[in-house]
Amino acid sequence: MPLIQVKLIESVFSEGQKHEMLRKLTDTMVSIEGENLRPVTWVIVEEVRSGDWGIGGKGLTTSDVKALAAGKA
Repeated sequence: MPLIQVKLIESVFSEGQKHEMLRKLTDTMVSIEGENLRPVTWVIVEEVRSGDWGIGGKGLTTSDVKALAAGKA
């Protein structure tokens, strides 16, 4: 049974975007392993509190990620 775990910094993605991730990640796994695995493909989206995700010793915040996505970093 496939298990896909996605960790995101909180409040970066909307509920709609997270649901799209669930659907598309499931579809991707099914395209590899076959339709019979759809009912047993698990996708977990976890949000990490802003500032609790570190890169290079520095906490990454929701604002930092939004700036990166906007090309302002």
